Formats: sequence, C-alpha cells, structure tokens
Amino acid sequence: MTSETDFLLTSESVTEGHPDKVCDLIADAVLDANIGPDENARVACEVLCKKDKVVLAGEITSKAGLKKADYEELVRGVIEGIGYVDPAEAFNAKGVKVLNFLTRQSKEIGGAVKKATDAKKKDQGAGDQGIMFGYATKETDELLPLPIVLAHRLTRGLAEARRDFVPWLRPDGKSQVTVRYEGGLPKQVESVLVSTQHSPDVTREQIAAWVEKDLAPKALGEWMRDGIRFIANPSGSFVLGGPTADAGVTGRKIIVDSYGGAARHGGGAWSGKDPSKVDRSGAYFCRWAARQVVKAGLARRAEIQVSYAIGEAKPMSVTVETFGTGDAKAAAALVSSFDFRPAAISERLGLRKPIYRKTTNYGHFKPGLPWEE
Repeated sequence: MTSETDFLLTSESVTEGHPDKVCDLIADAVLDANIGPDENARVACEVLCKKDKVVLAGEITSKAGLKKADYEELVRGVIEGIGYVDPAEAFNAKGVKVLNFLTRQSKEIGGAVKKATDAKKKDQGAGDQGIMFGYATKETDELLPLPIVLAHRLTRGLAEARRDFVPWLRPDGKSQVTVRYEGGLPKQVESVLVSTQHSPDVTREQIAAWVEKDLAPKALGEWMRDGIRFIANPSGSFVLGGPTADAGVTGRKIIVDSYGGAARHGGGAWSGKDPSKVDRSGAYFCRWAARQVVKAGLARRAEIQVSYAIGEAKPMSVTVETFGTGDAKAAAALVSSFDFRPAAISERLGLRKPIYRKTTNYGHFKPGLPWEE
C-alpha cells in the first residue's frame, strides 16, 4: 500500500456448494419455513455438515408446527437444490443423516425481547447486545466495493455454468479478485483466482483456459483487460469437495456476505436468525441507511455503526462516518431521522416474511432485497 488512497484490495466469494454456504442456506431455509406461517417466530438455527451428517441445533419458538420429519425433508430439498445428488459421494441429498437438536427459545431471552414490546410505539426489545455496521460506496452501480462485486459475479457464473452447459463443474468453488485503487477509486483488476470442484476427467489446464477465456470475460465485463493475472485451481486436483471433504458451519463467511473486507463488520453472523436478532436486522438497516447517504449525494462513501443492549428498543449509539468524501454533518442529520428500533426496522424493510433463502448466497446486498431498494 503506497498511500491511504493508492492501494490493492482483495475480496473473495464462494459458491452455494461451499460447505459453509450449504449450512447457511439450510439455516435460512429453516428460518423461512418458520417465519412464513408465523411472522413472530423466534429462530436461531445453527447447522454443521460433514460427510453424511447434517446437524441442526439452536432455538426455535414458532406456531409453524414443524416436526422432525419436516426438517429432514427440508434439509434434503436444500441439498438437492444445490446439486449434491451423486450417491457415490458421502454427502448427497438422499443419503445424509439429519441430527436434530433444535429446542425452544429460552424464556429469559424471549422475555427480554417481549418486555419492551409496544405495538403502537414499535418498542420491541433487541434480541441481543452487539454492534453492527453498514456501508455504501459510489464506486459501483450496486453501491458496493468493486472487488466483492466481481468476486460474486465469478462464483455465480460458476454455478450458472454448472447448471447450464459445463458438465465437468461441481458445486463447490471459490473466487478471489484483487483491484488496484488510485486516488481512492478502482483503477484496474490486477488478479483473478478461481478454484472450482470438478469431475475427474478434466485437467487443470482445461479449467484454467475456460476460466480465462469464458468465465472471466463474462463476469468482469468492462473490467476485463489484457495483463490480468489468472490463477485456476492452484492446489491442483479438486475432485473431492463440499461437505464430503470439509466440514461446514453456519456463520463462517461473514466477510463474503458483506463488503469483502472493504468496510468493518460487527462480527455477528446473519443466516438462520430472525429479525429480532439485531445482528441481522441492524446490519441490514445500517446498509440501507448508508445507501441513503450516498444516493442523496451527501458523501461518496458512508459507513454506519449502531449498537444495542438486549431487551432495549432504542440503540445505545448510532455513528456516521463519511471518510472525508462529503458533508459529514448533513449525513449524520439524515441518519438521525431514521428509526433504528428493531420493530420499526422490521416494518420498514418487511423482514417478517420468508425472504431469507434469497439472501444467503453471493452477498446479502444484491438487487431485489428490501434494504437494497
């Protein structure tokens, strides 16, 4: 890094077949299955996958009435949808064993959330303490940092190609993109790394050629150029992948889910949590608020931090940072007009609907989601 405004920034993404993302998608599917029939469901679902086992754990209080058999069917459906259907692999939709350790939410936690609830005042208490961040930047149409945008395009491209026309691709995969910034703005793509699971009958050289000549030009678009360093499957063979090879756990891809390392993260994971958990709803609303600052032309970059105490509706603090790229006072004034109470956030963004499976993969900040509108 040569200065504060001239630097290299690298971000990564993973496909829906990555073991951790398999777990995130199962957790969000569990959330949708409960919050769909019961908008007040309390869900905190954690998932672990390894070989032929899927473990569900956490706390759920819901009127949905789901039984163990329902959860098992749901898990198998998610795994099949991702593409793990080969019976020769330990991890496949029909062959996995689902171990269910879900219980009801603690009365103490539930009481802390409910005690502050007032339907008219929207004073539902926060489901936990914590800090959350939201970020927006004018450097892309998505108001996201360029490296994470391009990294997601590559992994989404892997999944689309696997389903459409490239028979040797398999579900597990990763990407990594390095961008050179000059004067605080993206100048050019420096390097692209793609690792993809594949069938045994394809060589590393064939994969590398396909990445450089087919996948990358489509994903990078106007950022494609001569001179980019391409790396494909640097570890060599990647036939054995997914949860058959590696363990997956919910909540281990929080930087992939957010800003690719370009902005701060409060540390709380999102998938599997209902919106009373401010880890999720607070982070979404901070992103929404940061977008409003940038869209209003008050700053080129904006980062919002909010903090909560369990059982309290009003946040402990709300902080606005514009990095010297605009009118900091005007940005803070705009953000201060937004209602950061959990129930108000849920109402404004429509968070008590079964929308969460749409969020899991390729970033939680993409078109079509309420906080991105």
